[in-house]
Amino acid sequence: MLAIVVGGGPAPGINGVISSATIEAVNEGMDVVGIVGGFKTLFEGREGDIRPLTIDEVTRIPTRGGSILRTSRDYPDNVQERFRVMMATIGRLGIDYLLAIGGEGTLFMANWICREAQGNLRVVHVPKTIDNDIPLPGGLSTFGYETARHEGVRIVTNLMEDARTTGRWYFVTTMGRQAGHLALGIGKAAGATITLIPEEFEKKAISINQVSDVLSGAIIKRLSMGRDHGVAVLAEGMAERIVFNSEEEGVAEKDEMGRLRLSEVPLGDTLRRISKKTLDACGLKVTIVDKGIGYELRGADPIPFDRDYTRNLGYGAVRFLKRGGTGCTIISDAQDIQSIPFSEFIDASGQSKVRKVDINSQIYQVARKYMIRLEPEDFEGKQLRRLASCTCLGPEEFQQRFSPAII
Repeated sequence: MLAIVVGGGPAPGINGVISSATIEAVNEGMDVVGIVGGFKTLFEGREGDIRPLTIDEVTRIPTRGGSILRTSRDYPDNVQERFRVMMATIGRLGIDYLLAIGGEGTLFMANWICREAQGNLRVVHVPKTIDNDIPLPGGLSTFGYETARHEGVRIVTNLMEDARTTGRWYFVTTMGRQAGHLALGIGKAAGATITLIPEEFEKKAISINQVSDVLSGAIIKRLSMGRDHGVAVLAEGMAERIVFNSEEEGVAEKDEMGRLRLSEVPLGDTLRRISKKTLDACGLKVTIVDKGIGYELRGADPIPFDRDYTRNLGYGAVRFLKRGGTGCTIISDAQDIQSIPFSEFIDASGQSKVRKVDINSQIYQVARKYMIRLEPEDFEGKQLRRLASCTCLGPEEFQQRFSPAII
């Protein structure tokens, strides 16, 4: 029997993996069950939430967002005891194969199950996250990322037009946790005015005021070019790098994994308020609106790329298990479907590795070149005077006030 479980947050394409894996498994003579509610169901031993899956049920679901099996993030306090309950539940149900769909947390759990099963249960993982932070070889994206980026670009493009029409700025905060892939992908493809990601501040903590100065500097530079509008895309992961002025500014609850709910940190609103004060002090009246996007991205219907991609992954996962394989993550490039051992994605401490944006790469440098933000050459000669003339500051005052905005 094959069991399919989904962990972590939603991502466009989950149903595509469930569909293709179920169809291939049933055609190979296997019984298939879906674990409704993710690992939490297994931790609690809720056998009533584990149900059969049929070809008729899954044939048309690849075009739909969400997950017909739902999903959950769960890491209980008494995890060792709950893990034993999960393994016992798997044993009672007679599950021979486990297909785990998810991100870094799901990979960690799949690896643990595989290690404890000692060959009695074959385990395979399909990488899923709109954050795109699992280090797949060759720069391959995780499924769900391209759809999330596509939807994010649509939203930001509309906001850019609204900003132009109304003469205002938008600060748009995107999901992404520790990595800036999604924010950068959206900002670059939409042609946003500026995009800020946590990797820029990897080696040092940065104050919220300095980040605000980067944004205020971009607004002033746009004004010097005769443009009173723009959109800044902000990666939520910056909240883990920023030193806030007060505890209230960075407050947020923690999720089931004990991690800060970055989507609840009022990053955009805090930066909006501080930037507004900075610009007011410079004699500038600028309207700034903050907006968070993320949930609407991960719940979107998958674009053709992710429908195609997930069909390969679900099929490849079942073929891998049928050949006797276990303990691997399934990937698919333009030519082939491959299996990579879990160990390739696990660091020395046993945690899943995280792929970050390489800010030294040419790919990032292209994105940076097309941003509007203060650069060292802006504090020289005619350009410095032009920038200062947009404010109530003299050239020397402007330089002293905004030189910290160069990062």
